[in-house]
Amino acid sequence: MVGRGGREHALAWKLASSSKVQHVFVAPGNGGTALEKGVTNVEIEPMDFDGLTEFVRKEKIYLTVVGPEEPLVEGIVDFFSDQGLLCFGPSRDAARLEASKSFAKQFLKRHEIPTADFKVFETCEAAIEYVRKIEPPIVIKKDGLAAGKGVVIKESVKEAITAIEDLYRSPSEPVKRIVIEDFLEGEELSYIALVDGLKFRAFSTSQDYKRIYEGDRGPNTGGMGAYSPVSFVDELLEKKIVELIVKPTLKGMVEEGAAYRGFLYFGLMIDKKKNPHVVEYNCRFGDPETQPIMMRLESDLFGLLENTMEGRLDEMDLEFNPGTALTIVMASQGYPANYETGSIIKGTESVIDAKVFHSGTVLTGNRLLTSGGRVLGVTGLGTQFSDARTKAYDSIKKISFAGQQYRSDIGHMELKRIPK
Repeated sequence: MVGRGGREHALAWKLASSSKVQHVFVAPGNGGTALEKGVTNVEIEPMDFDGLTEFVRKEKIYLTVVGPEEPLVEGIVDFFSDQGLLCFGPSRDAARLEASKSFAKQFLKRHEIPTADFKVFETCEAAIEYVRKIEPPIVIKKDGLAAGKGVVIKESVKEAITAIEDLYRSPSEPVKRIVIEDFLEGEELSYIALVDGLKFRAFSTSQDYKRIYEGDRGPNTGGMGAYSPVSFVDELLEKKIVELIVKPTLKGMVEEGAAYRGFLYFGLMIDKKKNPHVVEYNCRFGDPETQPIMMRLESDLFGLLENTMEGRLDEMDLEFNPGTALTIVMASQGYPANYETGSIIKGTESVIDAKVFHSGTVLTGNRLLTSGGRVLGVTGLGTQFSDARTKAYDSIKKISFAGQQYRSDIGHMELKRIPK
């Protein structure tokens, strides 16, 4: 398992539960994977392709699964395949769906897949000239990888101009291209599928909470919580998603010579008439959506991946616990901006009614320390939405580290849908 976050912890945990799997190595892993039964951390960075393939050969690893987007975008699957090694994920060409927002938007337009109208800009001046002519809210997207934080929505033209200038003139990460698109009203939905060319199997629906503050305010983060399933997704809406978005996407990738294999994330906006639009593609599982989905998945994940690699994806169905799982992210003070690391984490071992997936932790001796912005994902599973939510929030009270922050309203949209 390549990666170090909460997504990788959840996937490694699920893979280790398979009767077909002897052991899971995670490169480089985190404090949670270090403590997980049947899992061992390996000190190899996700971008060290030579180091990873050398380890795979030495340990006779059967399958490598890639969690984060950066190695996928840089061609890790192609690198492994060229050496005759099995690696699960999309090719470099297929991963362009996430690597470039301008490519993704133009792909959507070419294949007539519903999405917001947009324009791509190469220069700061052209982008500013355009936003002076349009009505806010204004959606601005950085072209390239941004760890889920590459989108800003501004309520005034003045704020939009400042944001554009900041993107183009950033001393650390200046952009070459941005996308400005129409603002879509509605409710977001994460729809994730296991894909092999034109064949696919959808995971259960989920909803992610991107904003740092309660009430969906403040800057975007990598995700402050998620739950699965989403109750407003009925049979008709799912049929629209499949027929209008999923199938045309897979067909389009095949037609463009970049057939997709791997996890494919469709970030959707569902409007008031329950019509879906694509907000973004991700070339991997979402984080933190992975955590509640893996808690509910009853099928053998390894078997699903193996069948996909062998072209037999259509021979297996995905089965889920009929209840609800909800994840709350505990983050470091200051996240998503500057934050400190190295704080001692206490109380994770006392959690018994939820599963604690680690995102930004490191185990030093017998001490568990913070090492990232998003630190833990506390995940409750219950027969009802309220049960899962209560288990997660009650469990968080047992955990502490300096400067911890988390949202107390994860699932608030779903709460409104529950009959009084």
